[in-house]
Amino acid sequence: MTKKPDNNPMGPITLTPADDFSHRFLQPEDLPAGCDEFYLRNQQLGHNPERYRKLRADELEVLVQNGNKAEDWDRVLVADPFRAKSIVNCEFAGLVRIGRLEKVMLTHHDLHVPAGITNARIIHCDIGDNAAIHSVPYLSHYIIGAQCILQSIDEMHTCDHAKFGNGIIKDREPEDVRIWMDLMNEAGGRSVLPFDGLIPADAYLWAKFRGDTALMDKLKHITQSQFDASRGYYGTVGDQSIIKSCRIIKDCKIGEAAYIKGANKLKNLTIHSAIDERTQIGEGVEMVNGIIGYGCRVFYGCKAVRFVMGDNSSLKYGARLIHSVLGDNSTVSCCELLNNLVFPAHEQHHNNSFLVAALVMGQSNMAAGATIGSNHNSRANDGEVVAGRGFWPGLCTTIKHTSRFASYCLLAKGDYPSELNIRLPFTLVSNDAANDRLVLVPAYWWTHNMYALARNSAKYAKRDQRKRKTQHIEFDALAPDTAEEIITALDLLAQYTGAALLQQAGPPELALSTGHNALKNNDARLADTVVTIDDAESGSRTAIFRNPARAYAAYRQMLLHYAVRNLVDYLQDTDGATLSSMLEDLGQAERKTHWTNMGGQLMRSADVAELREKINNGELNNWDAIHAAYNRLWDLYPKQKHQHALAVLRLLLGNDITADAWAGALDESVAIQQYIRDQVYTTRAKDFENPFRQTTFDDDAEAEAVAGTIEDNDFVNQVREETQAYEALVDSLRQEA
Repeated sequence: MTKKPDNNPMGPITLTPADDFSHRFLQPEDLPAGCDEFYLRNQQLGHNPERYRKLRADELEVLVQNGNKAEDWDRVLVADPFRAKSIVNCEFAGLVRIGRLEKVMLTHHDLHVPAGITNARIIHCDIGDNAAIHSVPYLSHYIIGAQCILQSIDEMHTCDHAKFGNGIIKDREPEDVRIWMDLMNEAGGRSVLPFDGLIPADAYLWAKFRGDTALMDKLKHITQSQFDASRGYYGTVGDQSIIKSCRIIKDCKIGEAAYIKGANKLKNLTIHSAIDERTQIGEGVEMVNGIIGYGCRVFYGCKAVRFVMGDNSSLKYGARLIHSVLGDNSTVSCCELLNNLVFPAHEQHHNNSFLVAALVMGQSNMAAGATIGSNHNSRANDGEVVAGRGFWPGLCTTIKHTSRFASYCLLAKGDYPSELNIRLPFTLVSNDAANDRLVLVPAYWWTHNMYALARNSAKYAKRDQRKRKTQHIEFDALAPDTAEEIITALDLLAQYTGAALLQQAGPPELALSTGHNALKNNDARLADTVVTIDDAESGSRTAIFRNPARAYAAYRQMLLHYAVRNLVDYLQDTDGATLSSMLEDLGQAERKTHWTNMGGQLMRSADVAELREKINNGELNNWDAIHAAYNRLWDLYPKQKHQHALAVLRLLLGNDITADAWAGALDESVAIQQYIRDQVYTTRAKDFENPFRQTTFDDDAEAEAVAGTIEDNDFVNQVREETQAYEALVDSLRQEA
């Protein structure tokens, strides 16, 4: 009888008998009646355990001759065919099942590896058909898929309470071990549980509506109930995955066809991967407590802790993602993201950019040197930044929380000294340090930056390579949310302009009407009037609008184009539709003025309120049901968008839209589309016509070879083609009318 070793109860290491590799994985209290410790493992296996048999005497002889040993050879089971010669210098402990093993070579790019197991210690594992496991000195409690390559991994194991990145607790665990992500706020007031299947819409629902305590309790309960709290699940590696030259892999669930090489540490993760959406993790990466979506790429020294990465997203070149959700189709390189909820299509590429305690609603870009969310102006780390979609802080931009930005705000280079509240979309924000004032140029994207604005929608849609589009995304810059922001902006411009013209206190209604009339008619007095804003920036310095009349006209163009283009789409997509049938079908309903960006999917705010109520009353009692509700709202969205477009057109033209009024709106929309075409060309041509852009070239031939020409620009030509198609479509609608 082996003497039990003496143990130091205060030490970090416990001594057990030398041959006790296969110690009990589960305690008796963790086993349901009539079950052994492998009951969950057998459920996970995916095929009938009865396919395995014990070793024959001749096979065992070959194994021993090849330097293999086992705690108990009767617990090493194999499937036919089995080639014993392919297993060399291994040690087996506990129940080990080995699938088909033939004389074949596994090839991945330039790597050629024979199927088999060499130089490995295998403890309680299932090995898939024709897998290749070489130089893995500690592989414990994993189910390895067919035709996998595992090579040169220091340690790879799973504990009995593994959660695979989900923010749950297992049976007999205390609440304080639960993993939370502190989104949008460093102080943790908006904490969300990570879970396999979480999308930005879920994170926003949970992090935003904190005053709804019933909802908070429901979402926590739903998440805990979504996953089995039983102990004893094994880590998994999907078929045809490659894991090589890694150090520590613990408590990981890895999908099929994943490619992992040179990682330092992967712990408590779900890594989604599929043949058609392979996830790749590269050298020096360390990732702990998170979920990685399909088709993700993580390379070159990146760090991620308490996180969720959406599908088709990338971390590169030392990026750090901590306490954050990164939406689908996003790329983050070099920089640091802390305590953020970032919606899809986010770009942040530079080493010296920093994003903290922010809600960024997607289709965004952080330039080099952008420092967003510094808390140096506060005694506590509980401030926040909220930025609508299309947020673009320029080079070396520094802002403080708490700040809020409407959609498509562009911040010019500068150190903004105080908190900002920018309510007008498509605005250029500039810190005029020389005159100690804040300058806003509303509608700047439309009047000066059309190439970038038009290209945004196209490029984000083109880059959406997801095969599984769980998170729905509105890519169009002109949509119900931005249209409503524009309508608000028109009133804000009018209110402040009217007050400036009147130059005296009076009824707000008088200032509003005065401002609308002056801006609509481009009143001559505006040339000499400075329009100031009193709520765009904290502090006492002046904030002004630049050229409000031009912005007012641009906003109205944007609204009309949004409305008509969507209604043209309706007529094109609806068989036999006419103006009268469209007006009847879309109805006279009041315009829905409140829309919520739920992770990239736009929903009417009333629908979000109804969704919350259904969760609270138990009608939606799991995440699959909540996602199905999102899908139903997405199916309704095209008609809701058309209805909203019609309501916006009525706002511009009046409630009675006659055939003549509609014809005039079509003509104006065509003219606006032609303006877009021309502005796309003009704003891009500036780069070719700027003489300073030519200073590094000796002649035109060199310039053309390096930079090309404006006429060869793919997007410029694409917009030209789209404009021709739109002109032809509108002509056909006129003829049908």
